Amino acid sequence: MSIYLSTAYLAPIEYYSKLLNEDVFIEQHENYVKQTYRNRCTILSANGPMTLSIPIESSGGKKCPIRDICIAEHGNWRHLHWNALISAYNSTPFFEYYQDDFRPFYEKSYKYLFDFNKELRDLICRLIDIDTSGLRYTDEFKLELGSEDFRSKISPKTDWRMADSDFESIPYYQIFDQRFGFTENLSIVDLLFNMGNESLIVLSKSIKKTS
Repeated sequence: MSIYLSTAYLAPIEYYSKLLNEDVFIEQHENYVKQTYRNRCTILSANGPMTLSIPIESSGGKKCPIRDICIAEHGNWRHLHWNALISAYNSTPFFEYYQDDFRPFYEKSYKYLFDFNKELRDLICRLIDIDTSGLRYTDEFKLELGSEDFRSKISPKTDWRMADSDFESIPYYQIFDQRFGFTENLSIVDLLFNMGNESLIVLSKSIKKTS
């Protein structure tokens, strides 16, 4: 069964569990949707969950294809996001090991959000050892019969417990768990920086087995 996903910025663990499927489509013909994981993520800071949003250039209220969405340069967002990641994860077991892989994304200027997300996703899949040989991009905006559509379901506005019966949040070590308890379904970097090469094990366990 095929799975359809939107593009996403440092997507949540639920999203990356879908990439373990053998047949995944990334949607590239939809119109941009505001206030979604397409340009935002949630990490865990010393003060609790924190949302990081990439600013985009305004389309003047008009519908705009996701491939044409440009990243805005105002607000010094790259510096702010990288400092937020350092502050949140500098004391985790694996941040020092991976930081040189992520730093260039916050030093280089990218024009298009879709391209930025793609390169970040490729890096994360490589670090976690996720096989993306079955990953494809849509040729048009449609859904194959019998496919599972997570383009809208995986969203900050959606309760994944209600929307996704195939995903289970598996607890893992988090640097601030004694302060907040375990925080579920954060950005994939929370899992990677805390668990390193065991991230794939957690992702695999997050997929509910059907009898």
